[in-house]
Amino acid sequence: MIVGSSRRMRQIIVEVWKPLTALFVWDVAVTAFHFMVPIKEPPLPLALFGTALVLFLGFRTNAAYARWWEARTLWGALINSSRSLARITLSFTRARSSSAGGMSESIILRQLALVHALRCQLRGQDPREDIIGIVGEDVAAEIEGRRNPANALLETISVIYADALAAGKINLIQQSVVEQVLIDIANAQGGMERIRNTPLPNGFRFFPNLFARLFCVLLPIALVESLGIATPIGSTLIGLVFLAALSIGEDLMDPFANGVHDVPLSAMCRTIEIDLLQALGRPAPDPLTPVQGVLW
Repeated sequence: MIVGSSRRMRQIIVEVWKPLTALFVWDVAVTAFHFMVPIKEPPLPLALFGTALVLFLGFRTNAAYARWWEARTLWGALINSSRSLARITLSFTRARSSSAGGMSESIILRQLALVHALRCQLRGQDPREDIIGIVGEDVAAEIEGRRNPANALLETISVIYADALAAGKINLIQQSVVEQVLIDIANAQGGMERIRNTPLPNGFRFFPNLFARLFCVLLPIALVESLGIATPIGSTLIGLVFLAALSIGEDLMDPFANGVHDVPLSAMCRTIEIDLLQALGRPAPDPLTPVQGVLW
């Protein structure tokens, strides 16, 4: 996620410079043809076409941003649920034996591993090293071969609490409270997976790209009569606006693609890591800071 102002224009130029260069060359060619060949260009209804295109691009961008914001909201819910689980677990086991303390540590570390595993799954990465680094190879072996390691870790947390209930370490009311928190975690994960696995319809990608590029091709033909030699500059600047809108919509469609415009999963995982490790009384790492204006 871009958090600084210095990279915004630079990032847009980096993303659209190739089609923008092709557009500028086309604008120069149209302008040169206009002055070299005494042929009047046909009047084009670009004002009406441009208005319809702007509405289409705006609708597509709003739909893409709604996906991005929902993803951010679900991660916020996961942060809250992780804190709640750690707080409830420590509260239920605080006045009990050292074995209960080991139980609380096991649960909280598994929740931390779950968060990092979910981050890797959403980004299409292998979460095994992150899981081993947090809970060790024994727990990683328990979920070996599972297609959804994050959900498998959630199941192990539920099993630990079920065993604690059977052993009389917690009562049924406490178990119910914990299960509600685990349901909230599962719901947040399910919402993220829905966004990750359900792309916007292909028409949201194909038609805006087609019509925006067609508009940019026709634009210098309509402007050359009034702008004359300045047509390449005016047409290219207008084209930059439409190409930037296309690029922004494309970036927001997949909020977990690990790009500069995506939800900062690594930073939010670090936030959860800090909170949970400090709850256990362990040293915690520093929060992640933006790298060249981008928070990952």
